Amino acid sequence: MKEFKLTAWPELPAPYQRIAYRRMLSDMSHRFVTAQQLCESSGASKLEVRVFLQMLAERGLLHERDHDDSSGLLGPLGGWIRRTLNGEGGAAR
Repeated sequence: MKEFKLTAWPELPAPYQRIAYRRMLSDMSHRFVTAQQLCESSGASKLEVRVFLQMLAERGLLHERDHDDSSGLLGPLGGWIRRTLNGEGGAAR
């Protein structure tokens, strides 16, 4: 699964002048989010989100990365604790 973050705020073409698209842009401007999270926060359908993300990607306005499911309930802190306890993370010793 991928996560998306906005690299620059775009001028939206007429078909994207709805509040749902502005909500998605706002979410992506603050943090990485999945397509599912965009559907839930904006009320847009999966198809609408997919087409919107494709349009943004074609304009070079998205940063994509693989979604890390390992953070669990504690969010980023949980991932850090797991890496620390397992000896991962590549810190210089």
